[in-house]
This record gives sequence, structure tokens and C-alpha cells, in this order.
Amino acid sequence: MTTSELRQRVALNHIAEIPDKATAAADNHPPKKDEALSHPSGKAKYGRAMAFLRALSFTMIHVTQIIGAPLYFISKDHYYDYMSLCKASFGLLTTTMTYWWAPTLIRISGDASVADQLSVTPDGRVQCDFPERLVMIANHQIYTDWLYLWWVGYTNIRQMHGHIYIILKESIKYIPIIGPGCMFYSFIFMSRKMAVDRPRMAHRLGKLKTQHTNPDGKSYLNPMWLLLFPEGTNLSGNGRQKSAAWAAKTGLKDPEHLMLPRSTGMLFCLNELKGTVDYVYDCTVAYEGVPRGQYGENYFTLSSTYFQGRPPKSVNFYWRRFALADMPLDSAEEFDCWLRERWYEKDALMEQYVSTGRFPANGAGAKTEGYIETEVRTRYWWEFVKIFTMLGAFGLTLNVMLKTFRRLARDGA
Repeated sequence: MTTSELRQRVALNHIAEIPDKATAAADNHPPKKDEALSHPSGKAKYGRAMAFLRALSFTMIHVTQIIGAPLYFISKDHYYDYMSLCKASFGLLTTTMTYWWAPTLIRISGDASVADQLSVTPDGRVQCDFPERLVMIANHQIYTDWLYLWWVGYTNIRQMHGHIYIILKESIKYIPIIGPGCMFYSFIFMSRKMAVDRPRMAHRLGKLKTQHTNPDGKSYLNPMWLLLFPEGTNLSGNGRQKSAAWAAKTGLKDPEHLMLPRSTGMLFCLNELKGTVDYVYDCTVAYEGVPRGQYGENYFTLSSTYFQGRPPKSVNFYWRRFALADMPLDSAEEFDCWLRERWYEKDALMEQYVSTGRFPANGAGAKTEGYIETEVRTRYWWEFVKIFTMLGAFGLTLNVMLKTFRRLARDGA
């Protein structure tokens, strides 16, 4: 079934009265403490002490970032290369943590535009064949969406987990460890005021489209996956109310399972990157266990998933690809309509998932018909040791320097 057919099938369900939707959204509350047993993943498996020890593992990569920070003042090229290695280490860390502490089934399918780019390896892992430079968009269900999408970069044939860039809301910048860590990674923060955001984004995107030159004189662009969430924030009761209010004010149809997307920032990014990026990859994400009308953030937080051992039973992806050449990038109004139509299609996909527990399957002719079902894990069981490579190299270098200094001091005495 195509997404356009899905849209026609559920269209009447989407044209509900806006005040009723807003009221329904306001009536949705997070699960109470005495409802813990009804959590789709059951009771918390670990207490506070274990959760604290697990949380410490997230700080390890931040330490490697701080160690490499002085490189910025020595050689910016070396600094960015170093941070790319840190990103790859973080991708390995979260992949390993998910496999050990938050195992979940990953179910993947897509439309004809990606049919030849999704396959399964002999040992059961998914393998993507996405290009080295793309813009990725997704609906924002929970705060940890980006961790699963980062893992997708790891599964790519040309491993991309060291070349992820994310556009974030500015408030994240001020969260301890997370905020500075994102700044080290050259992520882009948006205040949602284009007068403020435009020069900031132009500066950062300018670096992402800079041509470099090989020793043989050939020019090239650095690999880049730019991830953004056009809804601007993760789905919640408050966000749904705002989306419904905006739809009522502007006379637009309000999605049932998503929020209306914001097009201004995305349009600016695509125009800045035009000529260096050919495709936008769209991922529709759904989590098993979230009841109709409720929100994933009430069940699957970073803490509950990784530190309490209550991950979603399955994470479901549906992929589509759109060529920049086919988008109306010269008109803000037309692009806003284009993006909104894609979101209505995504809402129809979400309706199918909520109703049946499945997105549409890969069709005949795809490398893998039906669904790809896999898990988040590394290629090799020992690959997690790479996480410690930079810390080990730093410790070894520091040890050699200290021994040399002591020997020189002793000889001088």
C-alpha cells in the first residue's frame, strides 16, 4: 500500500474538529507512579546505583573531547578530524550500550525510493547504502530518537557515525556535559528566530560545504549527514496543543499523530547545501507500546531506556528519499506546502502503525522483501574497545612525556 493510498484511507480521521483535538491532547497525562506495572517494558530492572554507574559511561567521551580541545588553537583541520573520531567513538558507545543494556528489535522498511539501499548481512545485521552526504529528517517522538538514527550511520556501508551533525534547539546548549559535548561536535543550535539563526547557520553550513584539496590536486567534500527534526521539538501534550492551535489559526489540517512541521530552517539549510547534497532522506519513527493518544516521552526516556533497563520492545523505521532537484526551493510558500504534504503522508503512516503495529513492508523487487528485523549491535563483539583508543593513546603519550621530563630533571641534577 502506498503512502498516498494510506492518506486517502485515513483522511476523514484527520479532519476532526480542532477544539476536540486540543481538548483530547490536554487530557493525556503521563503514567502515574502506581501505573508503573503497565509500562510497556515492565518494571525497572535496575536501581539508582546501577543507573548512576551507567550514566558515568556517557561522560567518558566528553573527557576525550576536552583532551582534544587544545588542537583547535594548533590546527583546526586536526581538531575537526579529532572530533570526528570522538563522534565515531560515541556512536560505538551508544551502539554497545543499547546492545548490552537496552536491547530492542529494530524493524525497518521503506518505499521504492530506497528499495535497493536496505539489505541484511549474512550475520543478520542491517546494512544501509546511503550516500556520504545527505540531509536526514524525521518526526520527533522521544528525546532518544537521535541515538537510534546515529546508529543508522554506523550501519551504512560507508560508515557515517563519525560524520553526524544535528540541528538542535538552543536550550540544549545549557545542559551540563550534553550541551558542551554538542558544541564540541559542531552541532547547530537554533533559537527559532531566523534573524539570530541565519548567520549562525550560514557559518556552520559554510564549513560543511567547504571544498578541500587532495595532495594530487583533486577537490572533495567531507562526508556529512545533517539530521534535523522539522517539528522543532519532541511530541508531547503541550506540543500537540500548540500545533492544533496553529492549525486552527491558519486554517490548516492538523495531523493526529505528529505536529505541524516548521519549514523555514530546513529551507535555509537546503538552499545553503544545494549543489553539495542531492537527497533528503526521511525517516518515520514509531515505538512499540505507546498507546493511541499518548506520547512516547512518557514511557521511553534516556533514563528509563538505558539506566533502568526499560527500552521499547521495538523501534520501527520507514524510509523515503526525496531529490532536492524535485523540491520547490525557490519559494518559501511552496516549500512550506511541500513539507506539510510530506508530514500528512507521515501521519497516515503513523495511523497505519498505531492501528496494525506495522508500517508498510518493503515491496517485491527490494533487496529484502517484507521487513528487515535486526538489533542494535556492533559488527564485531570486540569493537567496543575502540571507544578507549583515544584515552589510551593520550595516557600513553602523557606517561612517556612525564618519564622523559623526570629523566631530564634527574640528569640535570
